[in-house]
Amino acid sequence: MSRKIVILGTGGTIAGTGPAGSGSYTAAQLTAEQLVGSIPALQNAAGGGLLVQEVARIDSKDMTHAVWQWLAQRCLAHLADGTVGGIVITHGTDTLEETAWLLHELLPADKPVVLTCAMRPATALSPDGPQNLLDAVTLAAHPEAHGVLVVAAGVVHGAREVTKVHPQRLDAFASPDGGPLGWVQGGEVRWAHATAPQPAAPRCGALLLEPAFMAPQWPRVEIILSHAGSDGALVDWLVAGGVRGIVVAATGNGTLHEALQAALRRAVSAGVTVRLASRCGEGRISPVTDQPWRDAGGLSPVKARISLMLELMQASDSFGARPDGLSG
Repeated sequence: MSRKIVILGTGGTIAGTGPAGSGSYTAAQLTAEQLVGSIPALQNAAGGGLLVQEVARIDSKDMTHAVWQWLAQRCLAHLADGTVGGIVITHGTDTLEETAWLLHELLPADKPVVLTCAMRPATALSPDGPQNLLDAVTLAAHPEAHGVLVVAAGVVHGAREVTKVHPQRLDAFASPDGGPLGWVQGGEVRWAHATAPQPAAPRCGALLLEPAFMAPQWPRVEIILSHAGSDGALVDWLVAGGVRGIVVAATGNGTLHEALQAALRRAVSAGVTVRLASRCGEGRISPVTDQPWRDAGGLSPVKARISLMLELMQASDSFGARPDGLSG
């Protein structure tokens, strides 16, 4: 028996409107119901029917922890419903990869949670949102789909690899190094390696039931860029302001300007947790073994920030065990 697909709307360009052909628009103007209602083919793709709910209606550049809290809780409730086969989330493109990674870290992976988006508003002469949403429902209804996935321009991406690589073109997303997981073509899902990949279990799933996750304020984690002329002053300023964690987008294979490295050492001594990522768009830095911080395990800086926030939530208290197991 086919199970229903839940569509959770959060706004974004896919729900945007503006003068047709003008190139200008305002994101998040249509309700989730209006968006879904404009695409009759969605009902057939769902098989067991659709349930549409609006979680938020925002431009995803303005994504907040509060929206993430509500979205994750709604996903968890629907995934626990035996009549639900999968979830589709309509989302803006700007922070889609961050939301995908957060949900990957938190949600059980036994059913699919598929994020989709659009680069053109709903009122464009040739909008891409309707096909993307149809592909997302098709993917969410597929019996082999599991875990958090992203589909855009017919390409299926995993939450870990997916990243926005272009500010304007329709195929704005890519999965560097790992490549796509598959494609949705003509209403059919085609996996890149014949069968669907098996997603990893969430590392932080228990957090969804903890007060720390639903707290008004999450641990403050910021991203710093290493570049020519770095002096570390921004790190010192963040430490003085009470930052709990810092992710560094390092040059090359995890290299740091010497002044920035000295500032980061001061931050660690002050009790701040540091993670090292790379500002390079592809590849993975070598493991860090000789510094008072860890590498980010191949995550991009924005995804490393999310993982560090979740790890800090799991720490016993502000002055308790460090999430990286290091002293200081």
